Amino acid sequence: MVGVEVGIASVLIILVLIYAGVHVAVALGLVSFIGVWIYRDSIEIAISLLTLATHDTIQQAVFANVPLFALMGIVASEIGLGADVYKVADQMFRRIRGGLGMATVAANAVFASITGSSIASASVFTRIAVPEMLRLGYTPPFSVGVVAGSSVLGMLIPPSAMLIIYAIVAETSVGDMFIAGFIPGVLLAIAFIIGIVIMSYVAPRFIGGSATRIADQTEHEEPLLGIVEIVKLMIPVAILVIVVLGGIYTGWFSPEEAGAAGSGAALLIGVIKRRLTWKGFWRVLVETGHIAAAILFLIISASMYSRMLGVAGLPTMFSEWLTDMNLGLTGLMVIYIVLMVLLGTIIETASIILIVVPLFLTTVEALGADIVWFGIVTVIGAEIGLLTPPLGISCFTIKSTLRDPNITLAHIFTGAFPFACIMLLVLIAIVAFPWLSLALL
Repeated sequence: MVGVEVGIASVLIILVLIYAGVHVAVALGLVSFIGVWIYRDSIEIAISLLTLATHDTIQQAVFANVPLFALMGIVASEIGLGADVYKVADQMFRRIRGGLGMATVAANAVFASITGSSIASASVFTRIAVPEMLRLGYTPPFSVGVVAGSSVLGMLIPPSAMLIIYAIVAETSVGDMFIAGFIPGVLLAIAFIIGIVIMSYVAPRFIGGSATRIADQTEHEEPLLGIVEIVKLMIPVAILVIVVLGGIYTGWFSPEEAGAAGSGAALLIGVIKRRLTWKGFWRVLVETGHIAAAILFLIISASMYSRMLGVAGLPTMFSEWLTDMNLGLTGLMVIYIVLMVLLGTIIETASIILIVVPLFLTTVEALGADIVWFGIVTVIGAEIGLLTPPLGISCFTIKSTLRDPNITLAHIFTGAFPFACIMLLVLIAIVAFPWLSLALL
């Protein structure tokens, strides 16, 4: 087999293995190893490349972002900062039609700035927001749909694990990716809130709940919080946001230093608020270890995969093929976004970035596009797929977390569909106006 045939066959086999249930990292590493072995007809070369992929990948300082930001997000969840944010957001929007849905979006946006994970956000707010919305008469599809939709903000608003992974693959600055993700993340949150307002008037039966949640205290509502209580609840969150994002944006910290400072601040907050027990601390460390090991193993396998593609010459061939089609940047982005959304239905975002981005990156650069902007488009496109059937991962996360037999996957996919459409509109805007993601750079 020639190099290109090996490369193409390996990509197809990886997708088949992933769809069949093989762990992504195992599929990437195994197929890449065998692909190099077949093409070079030497197991020694394959072993050497695997060794280099492991050594050269993990020794880079940028990979310290993975466990550090994971630790900060898990600690924030463990000490209940998500619930605190939700209480404040609920009070801000409770007088507005569909206000509890808007509160969920706002709380997810804030919580995303200290977790960086859509799966973490979906898990936290499924437990916090869904029962409260159902209690106040909101429909099951909307209640779970708004959580699924707004949870994707965790992958876009920095510090995002997906932006870190993209930066590693594209060999660009993690700090630049964080800065570029801020405006699109805020824009998407605002678009979700506007969408809820429109739905509350156009399709009130889809949302449910009272037409307007009045300010008077009722037996169904929590007492209004005082200014002092709101400040007390938001100070810890504000500290983490200022330490992490403020440190990165002002140049005080590198992303790695910001992750360390944020993790230390989160642990200190948990101790001061007496919400972090020794048992909880151990649980945080174990979960952080699991997440860090899984992601780093995935990145090592992806590094081997990239080397295999380079040996096979597939990126160059693929780039030349796309260039010969004369699609232009717009045509290329249409194909790319469709591919991202389709793959997002069956594969999680990190795997999509690691598998697909190396194939398109050369062509995108040749067409003069900014690779930071391309990364924002990549993350949003893949995240849309997480909300769509047949295998929208965020929707399955909510279903497994909720464990309510009365709420089916059909409810979750139905409720998430309007938010997937809103994400697509925002993505189109970012493709049409790249400055939306590059203005702060």
